[in-house]
Amino acid sequence: MSPLLEWQNAPVNTKSFALIIQDPQGKNGLGATHLVAYGIPATTQRLERTALSNGKGFVGGVNSKGSEAYVGPCPPPTRDLHYYTFTLIATDLPANAFPAGLLREELLHRLEGHALASAGMVAGYQAKAAQ
Repeated sequence: MSPLLEWQNAPVNTKSFALIIQDPQGKNGLGATHLVAYGIPATTQRLERTALSNGKGFVGGVNSKGSEAYVGPCPPPTRDLHYYTFTLIATDLPANAFPAGLLREELLHRLEGHALASAGMVAGYQAKAAQ
């Protein structure tokens, strides 16, 4: 289930947002991308709980599981705490600027010169160790 996310005070020229959620420790340290979302309209200041899981309110890029929607945390059942980075990028591009299905690297490349500002958050998650 995707979390509730809210933001405010975007730059004046913002036309859309992009959101990337990653676990840098995932895949045994190679990193896992849980969401690549873009085309979020500039009028949006809130993504309701489950909206990212349902693919609502954004254009979906491809995450590490090959999905265009949010994939929740799923670290191995160890005592290791995994940190999930949420990066919201304000852009000067219209919400329909890119087609669905971009990889994280493709999106970041296309956003070069169009990113106005960003905000971030880090959340921790730890799976319960097997008993």
